[in-house]
Amino acid sequence: MTAATISIVSHGHGALLRALLKDLSGQQQIKECRIVITLNLAGEQLDPADFPLLSITLIHNASPKGFGANHNAAFKYCDSPWFIVLNPDIRLPEPTLVRHMIAGLPGAGEGIRAPLVGNSHGGMEDSVRVNLSPLSLALRVLGKREPYAPDGPSKQGRRFYWVAGMCMVVNAQAYRKLGGFDERLFLYCEDYDLCLRTYLAGYTTDLMKNVLVIHDAQRDSHRSMKHLRWHISSLLRVWMSAPFWKLAVASNGYDAIEQRSNDVS
Repeated sequence: MTAATISIVSHGHGALLRALLKDLSGQQQIKECRIVITLNLAGEQLDPADFPLLSITLIHNASPKGFGANHNAAFKYCDSPWFIVLNPDIRLPEPTLVRHMIAGLPGAGEGIRAPLVGNSHGGMEDSVRVNLSPLSLALRVLGKREPYAPDGPSKQGRRFYWVAGMCMVVNAQAYRKLGGFDERLFLYCEDYDLCLRTYLAGYTTDLMKNVLVIHDAQRDSHRSMKHLRWHISSLLRVWMSAPFWKLAVASNGYDAIEQRSNDVS
């Protein structure tokens, strides 16, 4: 059995994908990992022989698929306790990162781990976020996003937060039980939905504050009308979903308990 299965989907990323694979080649414990690479665009080419230290499985899509569909297809090759979803534009600046991500077997009730995410300019990306509500999104559009540093895992009885999907380390058993990503969402909000269902199912989502990866966000929905339409469509589907409203009810109860505790103190 492998220690982890790493799923990477390339949308013509070319040089960025090769840079990531070079980083992975230098990672400790990488020989214990299977790397499933999905080439999502026609004509994309990659020769696994260029990376002899990596155990690479290639998937060639006849036509492009969405984020969730691609990673769910890659999960069929997973025979490991950890399933890592990794964007092709992530960089791994230290050789110990993968080892830290997959340290130990998943604990009881453990669902998702995620690293801190920085950018190439030395700043930090807002990869950990509070609930994706219309109000929170409006505040982000107005530039009023606040840095969020949780003091513990997101789990029932604590506040819900979600981690962005550029790097997610998922308990494979939990992923299988939850049915993976929701393929009805196309390219946006799949990470939020998975974290939400993970929370509601009683699993944890935790931030690994000793692990830092580098990612320069593409923000395609800010530049492309097609991506913007996909983004809006996914948001509407999420906001009409049963898990979103179950969280709304649970969050109101938690907020009331917290407020009473504050009043007493």
